[in-house]
Amino acid sequence: MSRRVVRQSKFRHVFGQAGKAEQTYEDIRVSKVTWDSSFCAVNPKFLAIIVEAGGGGAFIVLPLAKTGRVDKNHPTVNGHTAPVLDIDWCPHNDSVIASASEDTTIMVWQIPDYTPVRNITEPIVTLEGHSKRVGILSWHPTARNVLLSAGGDNVIIIWNVGTGEMLLSLDDMHPDVIHSVCWNTNGSLLSTTCKDKTLRVIDPRKGQVVANNFEEPMALQEMDTSNGVLLPFYDPDSGIVYLCGKGDSSIRYFEITDEPPFVHYLNTFSSKEPQRGMGFMPKRGLDVSKCEIARFYKLHERKCEPIIMTVPRKSDLFQDDLYPDTPGPEPSLEADEWLAGQDADPILISLRDGYVPPKSRELRVTKRNILDVRPPTGPRRSQSASDASFSQQQTLETLLEEMKSLRERVQAQEERITALENMLCEFVDGTD
Repeated sequence: MSRRVVRQSKFRHVFGQAGKAEQTYEDIRVSKVTWDSSFCAVNPKFLAIIVEAGGGGAFIVLPLAKTGRVDKNHPTVNGHTAPVLDIDWCPHNDSVIASASEDTTIMVWQIPDYTPVRNITEPIVTLEGHSKRVGILSWHPTARNVLLSAGGDNVIIIWNVGTGEMLLSLDDMHPDVIHSVCWNTNGSLLSTTCKDKTLRVIDPRKGQVVANNFEEPMALQEMDTSNGVLLPFYDPDSGIVYLCGKGDSSIRYFEITDEPPFVHYLNTFSSKEPQRGMGFMPKRGLDVSKCEIARFYKLHERKCEPIIMTVPRKSDLFQDDLYPDTPGPEPSLEADEWLAGQDADPILISLRDGYVPPKSRELRVTKRNILDVRPPTGPRRSQSASDASFSQQQTLETLLEEMKSLRERVQAQEERITALENMLCEFVDGTD
């Protein structure tokens, strides 16, 4: 008799468990907009969820520890004039989040550590450059203040949020709607999927597609007959990919290895209610003392509940093999360095003693002076609409100053002429 050899893996017994009732967030009016994004973003400090909003678009931000019933008057973040389609926390500042909307704009917000009394309506910066709705956002993994957006105009734009300017525009690579965009580990390449059923690997700084239309898949995994959108979440530390079906009630997860057959089914977490969206906690936000290797935030129609993935271990000691050093909050590069061609891997941190979020750091946007603008040195670099608007404002202010100066000179000349005319009249009267 031949024995079946069981594959050795420390993740074979990963299991999922829904959070307790006191760990959920209740009475949240989750957005009903038809869109394929996750509608939820989470980091070690905050949980953000796109919500229903009349007359515009909004999302709600909750401190992670503020579980339970959410007050119906809880402040929202609302500056968009149309529904919000995607949100994404900055990986290098846990208090900064970007939002994309049907109104064609991207807004970047600073969230205070305290709970505000009123709605947050003033973004740090508004990025304008797309001609149609913006549905995808993704921060650069290693460069400070670099943000990617993709819109219904089939264009990908990469921004420097610190200056509010457009760094790159990739506008001739996708013939149809872009479905998803993802950076590689050091942010040197992008991968995209498109309605034309083509996967592209793009070098954004060269403006080139370096690979697409792969002929044969390395592995093929049959899922089910559901036509719902799959939201994939990949953890490079463990090599596990989690597939969450939007409108489905399950999370399937697989281990990816370097040897054939490459993809190994692990298990499925199932619950009764379908998910409207899903947030995925960064590794530094997990509870390592409980061998937690992943945490999801599942959106229902009126609530959000955590789904916790753990590896059962008998020891209470820190499990080195489950938690290799992982990307921390410090960027490796500045935006200009990345644009100039530099690449750097993420700066890693140890989770041995747990992770404590640093204090809130203010994001300052420094608009560049129109007189200091030099011809762009990077490929396909252009000035953003918001930067152009600022330049126009600056030019207008200069003109107003010049008009004021001219008015003062004219007034002085008029006074001088009047004085000379008076002197002339007195002289004429005297000669008579």
